[in-house]
Amino acid sequence: MHYDVPYKTKQFFFVLIKLSIVVGAFYFIYSKIAENENLKFTDFISFLKENDTFSPKNIIFLIVLSIFNWFFEILKWQSLVKVIKQISFRDALEQSLGGLTASLITPNRIGDYGAKAVYYGKQFRKRIVLLNLLGNMAQMTITSFFGVIGFIICINRYQINVDYYKVTKFGLLLLLVSVFAVIGITHKRLIIKGYSLSRIFKYIKKIQSKTKVIILLFALIRYLIFSFQFYYLLTIFGVDVEYSRAMVLITSMYFLASIVPSISIFDVVIKGSVAVFLFGYVEVNELTILSIISLMWLLNFAIPSLFGSYFILNFKLPKIE
Repeated sequence: MHYDVPYKTKQFFFVLIKLSIVVGAFYFIYSKIAENENLKFTDFISFLKENDTFSPKNIIFLIVLSIFNWFFEILKWQSLVKVIKQISFRDALEQSLGGLTASLITPNRIGDYGAKAVYYGKQFRKRIVLLNLLGNMAQMTITSFFGVIGFIICINRYQINVDYYKVTKFGLLLLLVSVFAVIGITHKRLIIKGYSLSRIFKYIKKIQSKTKVIILLFALIRYLIFSFQFYYLLTIFGVDVEYSRAMVLITSMYFLASIVPSISIFDVVIKGSVAVFLFGYVEVNELTILSIISLMWLLNFAIPSLFGSYFILNFKLPKIE
């Protein structure tokens, strides 16, 4: 026998889910700031004061860079969704920041996919997930392109010891996965979210080349912005390193950190560990690097996710179109 769940009960659980996401995000941000084993909050604040990081000029410029970083991410999402329907910049802003908040406590930011999808009717959700995947693939493509170049230069310049045996194993594993993927595409047996891989690639192929180029362009601009923001923080903390040399390390850091699966809240820990290792070759002390990583996380993830919390709390399920 089928029983409909009362409307008020549905509303109660809906509000409970929204509150859980927001409270979870706030808790993890707090724990990352207050209970960071690698960098004590008091040491972090003292170090910032010593280096005059909180001067009006520095604060304004760093915030402007973060705003532009998210501005182009929002434009990227708006351009992607245009494949299905036109949305306003405000809607794209709400969905992007709401997705960020929901992604903080999920592995590999997978919560972003679900959060963005629920903004749309059921008939659009699978395509929204695919479009979100395409946007993330574009960002990963840019990160990998510059990261591989930077890492190769880094290995040659600083004589970094690489375990070629492990690299070979990883390469063979990647090749094996690729072979199975090709087989799955060929036989249309591999299903993701109700779609075979062949259908996924066909759907992506149908998207206009102009749209794909725009998405890659926005991903590139974002990459240049947040990598420059990292370099600017190095200069604030008195690190004397040329832009070209710093970019070799920065691109390598983002590449290495991006290929490690993680929960978004621990992303700062992974980037911190990789950055400490790489910047050790140019004799930048650990406290400086960990402080920069923490500031980058606060400016580009923690603070925007607080705005995203507002959108989640005010979210209403879309009407059936």
